[in-house]
Order: sequence, then structure tokens, then C-alpha cells
Amino acid sequence: MSFSDFSKIETLKQLNTFLADKSYVEGTAASQADVVAFKAFQSAYPNFSRWFNHIASKADEFQTLPAATASAAAEEEEDDEDVDLFGSDEEEDQEAEKLKAQRLAEYNARKAAKPKPAAKSIVTLDVKPWDDETDLEALLASVKAIEMDGLCWGAHQWIAVGFGIKKLQINLVIEDAKVSLDELQQAIEENEDYVQSTDVAAMQKL
Repeated sequence: MSFSDFSKIETLKQLNTFLADKSYVEGTAASQADVVAFKAFQSAYPNFSRWFNHIASKADEFQTLPAATASAAAEEEEDDEDVDLFGSDEEEDQEAEKLKAQRLAEYNARKAAKPKPAAKSIVTLDVKPWDDETDLEALLASVKAIEMDGLCWGAHQWIAVGFGIKKLQINLVIEDAKVSLDELQQAIEENEDYVQSTDVAAMQKL
């Protein structure tokens, strides 16, 4: 079965139903059919794919992530409830406007004081083994063992490249100011027992 046209919501529903008792689009191992469906989905839903991969990379932090906070709109709505828009007393109107301006100034001050989030990128990295006899699980372990400040490993998959060889495709999130992709690739390729080469398959700013 082919899943390549995700412009139709029916295709997404069909794939979801199809995968209820299967791990791959065809057969019992990852194949080009999975790659076609994966890329078609990313093309149809690029923003969702970026969000999903980004949140998936934080799986180890789910229990410690902060709770949702009240929005500025809710805060302004609360301010509006304190003001009698139908009041006719000019002095009360002036006090209400003064209070509103004061609260708006306090909100803007708090907003300006918040530190700006660090610039980040989500990267899809291809890691190629030497041959079909390479221990792929050991290869994966050696890659994820690399730790850098500002680096967070995400989901991965194995993609067939021919002659029984499968390459590792793994997602990661990096803080641009802290992590150099060139240095990261060099660190991965230093494990010459498992790794032949690495390539950046995709990169997107968060």
C-alpha cells in the first residue's frame, strides 16, 4: 500500500489505521516505502513535523517541564473587568485609565525583563556504517554517548541504503551558540570501528 499524498486527510487516517498492528509500511523491516511516506508527511505537514520532533527530543524532560502560564490576553481581560466602561463619572474614568496604564507598564516591564530564549536548530543527521556486518546497536550507542552542552538527542530510525546496509538517521536539537555541527560530526566519525561517514540530511531553525 502506498502512502504518498498527505494533502488528503483520508491518507493520514488510512496510514494511522494501517499502522495499528504494523511497524512498517511494507514488510517486517524499514524500507524505501517508509522513507517515501515519511518524507511525504513532512512535506505536507512541515510545521507539525518540526513541532513533533522538537517535543519528542524533550521526552526525558516531560516530568519537569513547567505548567502552562496565563496569557497576556487573559491578564488584559482581567484588567478590562475592573473598568466600568459604562460609568459616567469623569473622575472614575480617569482613575480607571490611570490604573490600566500602570498595569500595562508593569506588564511591559516584566516582559522586557524576561531573558530571550537561545537560538536553536533541529537537525536530521545521517550516520553511515562500514558494511552490513557493522553492529548497528553499538553504532547507535556510540553516537548517543556523545554529550555536549546545548545538545539533545531525539528519535532515530534505520534506513536501507542497499546491499543489506542500513544507515542511522537521527534527530537532534542544538543550541546554535554552543554546538558546532562540524565538531559534532567529527566526534561521531572518530569512532572508526562503526562509522564510515556522517551527513546533515536536514536542518531547520526553531
